[in-house]
Amino acid sequence: MTQAEYVQQTLAGLDPSPGGGIDPALPLYATTFVVLDLETTGGAPDGGGITEIGAVKVRGGEELGVLATLVNPGQPIPPFITVLTGITEAMVVPAPPIEQVLPSLLEFLSDAVLVAHNAPYDVGFLKAACARHGYRWPNPRVLDTAALARRVLTRDEVPNRKLGTLAAYFRTRTQPSHRALDDAKATVDVLHALIGRLGGHRVETIGDAIEFAKAVTPTQRRKRHLAEGLPKAPGVYIFRAADDRPLYVGTSGDIATRVRSYFTAAEKRARISEMLAAAERVEAVECAHSLEAEVRELRLIAAHAPPYNRRSKFPERMLWLKLTDEHYPRLSVVRDLSPTDQAYLGPFSSRRTAELAAAGFYDAVPLRQCTHRLSLRTVTPACALAELGRCPAPCEHRITPEEYDRRAAAPFRAATADDPQVVVDALLARIEALSRDQRYEEAAVVRSRLVAVLRAAVRMQRLTALTGIAELAAARPAARGGWELALVRHGRLAGAGVSPPGVHPRPTLAAIRATAETVPPGHGPVPRATAEETERILSWLERPETRLVEMSSGWSSPVRGAARFRDLLAKAEAAASHQLSTERS
Repeated sequence: MTQAEYVQQTLAGLDPSPGGGIDPALPLYATTFVVLDLETTGGAPDGGGITEIGAVKVRGGEELGVLATLVNPGQPIPPFITVLTGITEAMVVPAPPIEQVLPSLLEFLSDAVLVAHNAPYDVGFLKAACARHGYRWPNPRVLDTAALARRVLTRDEVPNRKLGTLAAYFRTRTQPSHRALDDAKATVDVLHALIGRLGGHRVETIGDAIEFAKAVTPTQRRKRHLAEGLPKAPGVYIFRAADDRPLYVGTSGDIATRVRSYFTAAEKRARISEMLAAAERVEAVECAHSLEAEVRELRLIAAHAPPYNRRSKFPERMLWLKLTDEHYPRLSVVRDLSPTDQAYLGPFSSRRTAELAAAGFYDAVPLRQCTHRLSLRTVTPACALAELGRCPAPCEHRITPEEYDRRAAAPFRAATADDPQVVVDALLARIEALSRDQRYEEAAVVRSRLVAVLRAAVRMQRLTALTGIAELAAARPAARGGWELALVRHGRLAGAGVSPPGVHPRPTLAAIRATAETVPPGHGPVPRATAEETERILSWLERPETRLVEMSSGWSSPVRGAARFRDLLAKAEAAASHQLSTERS
């Protein structure tokens, strides 16, 4: 039989998805524990080396069962191990090998929390044995009494957290002797004594005990009471300072569980540790479903700009690339669109990205790049771009307004509102020509401009398709029955709710419509909401399980729109990403 590869990990990494059927909210007094100890030949876990197993099953202070056996380790026992444990090779020769003991032990562990002193060592040997002999590790929840003692007891009480020291301090009925069953029984008494200390730390459930045993900071331990009393429902949570100022806003499908995670060892972000030190309370805003929670989070972050939120703090800072209203129009980066603006691209999150897209159009079509307002009567001296053939020199009237519009302005309008084929073809031809001349760096620059143009065009046309609809009602099956309902007006979430299981959703939808926000039409791809909010709504609507219930008008995109270049965009982005990773390596 081929031996499975095994690498011992820390306790936090042993059980990536622990469970074993144990509810983390189960009170400690109602939890079934299997307190286990192994004796081994020493060394690293390799699927063998176990010489003795002792396990005691307890619940509520009552002993429910005992499992104890010697095990043939399949290898010699070093003399110093014999001196330490008293287990000789003569004792283990008639004993069963570990593969014969594992079925009984795994059954004994079922539906229980595994407890051990220095648990990573014992769990590591058992997992390696299961892997080697083809048994599925049940992945139980694990509580380490050594780690728990480090959190509960101070140096003034005990000099170290060895099992012998703790047994003497708590005056256990059985003293550890480096024999598995004796050590397991001593660990039972230590466990019960430590549980008695946990009440003062407001640790009452097995989930809390396991998290409490992990290496959390003093701030996390001191502030963990902030997670109490929060609803187990979807919504938004707000960490607030003493002056009620929002520090951090987040969202979750289960507010209580998510907020508790900030006070566990898994939370290691420095900025969150700083935020927890300043937080004095947590406010919860329950929502009908996940979409409403995500939208409320975006709006709260935009309204308050919490200092510890990194994303979505200033969604109003959008930039647009628009075609100016002149006889010889040019491209201009602006912060706002006016009702008279008819040709534009965006929104962009930064000026750099907007200018990159503009450079893509300059490569594809002969748009002028100067900022002068040109007159049809007065001639202005041409710049160097005209001499290089990069501009048709409308300043010197070398081209008529009609011809300039056909060659330069019309392709921009078509690319943004309908079909970008002309621009894409021109940029691809330029990339090919540069590559043919082995000017690969310049070709990569043009490729990045193509990506900027296509990404913005795809995004804008996708947004425009939804924001042009005055009202849209959609439904999605709720996890616990019924329907999640959303009412969207001009790309803004105007109302949300959940219909009860077994009840027709129409009355609930009618109530949502009657109380929904009034959203008037506006100008541009995102007239009444941020682009990020509308995109969250689009993601929710585009899920396979979402059903469109009613729409005030059709939902459509241009037949030959930018979306048909998604594959090209994906290839260009992948090539750019590969180039970046190569340059960094």
